[in-house]
Amino acid sequence: MGNCTILHIVRTDPSLHEPMYYFLAMLSLTDMGMSIPTMITLLRVLWSISREIQFNTCVLQMFFIHTFSFTESSVLLAMALDRYVAICHPLRYATILTPRLITKIGIAALLRSALPTIPLLVRLAYFPFCRSHILSHSYCLHQDMIRLACADIRFNVIYGLVFITVLWGMDSLGIFVSYIFILRSVLRIASREGRLKALNTCASHICAVLILYVPMIGLSIVHRFAKHSSPLLHIFMAHIYFLIPPVLNPIIYSVKTKQIRQGILRIFHTSKY
Repeated sequence: MGNCTILHIVRTDPSLHEPMYYFLAMLSLTDMGMSIPTMITLLRVLWSISREIQFNTCVLQMFFIHTFSFTESSVLLAMALDRYVAICHPLRYATILTPRLITKIGIAALLRSALPTIPLLVRLAYFPFCRSHILSHSYCLHQDMIRLACADIRFNVIYGLVFITVLWGMDSLGIFVSYIFILRSVLRIASREGRLKALNTCASHICAVLILYVPMIGLSIVHRFAKHSSPLLHIFMAHIYFLIPPVLNPIIYSVKTKQIRQGILRIFHTSKY
């Protein structure tokens, strides 16, 4: 609901047709792409419709979940670069981040997340599953599926670890470097009000980064070092990772971004009449 509202506001308000809001729309789309496949099976379990999932459906769900979770990290990197250009090169902001470049960035973020995921899922399709067919979560994850396979899974484990390390490592490093340059530029601003105003434009993005990376690190630690802990811990951490960002990101940007807040108020005002 929140992400749909942000997409509607950005699409219908011409004053928001700027790079920052295009990237925000991308973030909302990736949040929806990550949460919708998860919510479908979660609601089926909660409503006692079915506790089973077909293998092909499981692989497809896995593809969407992993692709959009990786894409969200790439979008956050693009948003960090957007803040870097806006603060460090404000006079060239519109000429550097053109709609054409933003479109290319969005396509590249999706492809760099989707294409490397395919080999893992193709190999998974040929694995025999002779052990328990019970998943740890209410949806399908690669690290959960290979645990059930009766085959040599070393390629999937090593490839998956390298892929995640390189992709998330590059994204987090890019975000970190962007903020080093941003802070350096902010500290050069003479007035205290100017420095606070510049930093305030980054507050929502910093919160979005923490909302994605902190649960992701927590989930990775649980899978790596707490394999024999309570299954409820695994389920709890996984649901935080996949459901909290899509819920909190729209709230944060609605509270911290004046233009989005005004757009929401316009929707409520229009609905009254």
